[in-house]
Amino acid sequence: MKKLIIAIFGILCAGISVTAQPARQLIDTHIHYSQDAWEVMPTEEAIKVLRQAGLKKAFVSSSSDDGTQKLYKAAPDLIVPVLRPYRRRGEISSWFRDEAIIKHVESRLHAHSYAGIGEFHIFGEHADLPVFRRMVELAKQYKIFLHAHSDTDAVNRIFAQDPDARVLWAHSGFDQPDTIRDMLNKHPRLWCDLAFRSEHASDGKVEPAWKQLFIDFPDRFMVGTDTYTPERWHYIIEHAEWTRQWLRDLPAELAEKIAFRNAEQLAQWKPKP
Repeated sequence: MKKLIIAIFGILCAGISVTAQPARQLIDTHIHYSQDAWEVMPTEEAIKVLRQAGLKKAFVSSSSDDGTQKLYKAAPDLIVPVLRPYRRRGEISSWFRDEAIIKHVESRLHAHSYAGIGEFHIFGEHADLPVFRRMVELAKQYKIFLHAHSDTDAVNRIFAQDPDARVLWAHSGFDQPDTIRDMLNKHPRLWCDLAFRSEHASDGKVEPAWKQLFIDFPDRFMVGTDTYTPERWHYIIEHAEWTRQWLRDLPAELAEKIAFRNAEQLAQWKPKP
């Protein structure tokens, strides 16, 4: 009986040690807190959600930037501000033709500290328009990255303008592994987020083509949710847990890089004094 009690106690202790292990740290690189989310998810509640997801940091950009500043003011230890060029909802397809955007972005960069410019939507030859060219120049001037929701053509044009740019490719361009591989080989300063993508993993297992891509480019991928609508905020915690599941299918060092270390290397962000 004594041996049985000791055995049961050992099993219980083992179970406690497993459940007591902290969740894997994550940096979510694709969060928006735009104006239509402010009433649905008040600032305090939004911060609570991010903390409940166990996030180490969250890269936040918003339409308008006031949303990002609300979150940063509430939790400067958690929020990494990224400057979206949009002043309001509805500018996705017009912002790059509006010269007033330049003054808006310049004034925000002067007033606040940001890790990057984006997430913005730019495709093809629109990346060569004057407004967008100024965004590339400003990113270089402030030594910050560009978060581009773009096709391969636009990404190529960004690097033609500034070969030393640091570009975070939103959603990995919604492209397939072969295309992503070609782009990563072509541009050593291109990184990819996996926001709003699920085909790379299922049932806690990473798909073979994606796993090989991660192995071949261990320093170039990072995770994200993409709260492009207010409703997506209710998915952040679930998405974080799903991410932790498939990261367990990768070698420990690689999983850690994708989880948060690559994002830390990309941002290199310090708040203004």
